[in-house]
Amino acid sequence: MADLNPMPADQRNVGGYDRLARALLGVVLFGIAVYAATAGRQLLAVFAMIASAGLLFNAATQFCGVNAVLGVDTCEWKPED
Repeated sequence: MADLNPMPADQRNVGGYDRLARALLGVVLFGIAVYAATAGRQLLAVFAMIASAGLLFNAATQFCGVNAVLGVDTCEWKPED
């Protein structure tokens, strides 16, 4: 099966429960952003949408720049050399 992830496998540093938590929190923040936008709280909506987009991007690509800087790697599988 083809790997559709744009991030090279050796650079991925988000996996497992970390990836699931980022995806779920991203969806929750997206819901908060939509609710805040409809309730007239535009500033909250903007911040929630930016945070949601970042978390969903991390979950989709399995890469986090902050993890890379800190040396954190929660990805279980790494390709064999």
